[in-house]
Amino acid sequence: MGKIEQNQPASREAVAKRIEQLIADTGGWRGELIAEIRRIVHEVDPEVVEDWKWKGTPVWSHEGMYVHANPFKNKVKITFLHGAQLEDRENLFNAGLDGNKWRAIDLFEDDHLDSASFKRLLGEAIEYNSRNNVAKSKGSNL
Repeated sequence: MGKIEQNQPASREAVAKRIEQLIADTGGWRGELIAEIRRIVHEVDPEVVEDWKWKGTPVWSHEGMYVHANPFKNKVKITFLHGAQLEDRENLFNAGLDGNKWRAIDLFEDDHLDSASFKRLLGEAIEYNSRNNVAKSKGSNL
């Protein structure tokens, strides 16, 4: 992939390709899960902006970053940046419960992502960003 100058935001196409490459490189159930997360995010939020942050993390934004996903050796972690402010009526959050900002969902190989509950949580996060003055993303630097 071509080098992008520092402080120059990457194009949406470059970010999308980077995320697709992460999914392909990760492979297996973790790659499939990240692809499913991405599909659901786009379904819930057709205006979503995809970013690539922290040297390898797909981040989804709408009036500010609201969720990102990372593959680990034995799990996929879905982190909601303002998760502590969300209701999470279905109790999807199972990590980061002690903090006052983010909350996460750790999914292991045999776990199932409840897509209906996940969609509601994404909607809450988007609504939270719309109602509050959250930090806006400066874009991706690949």
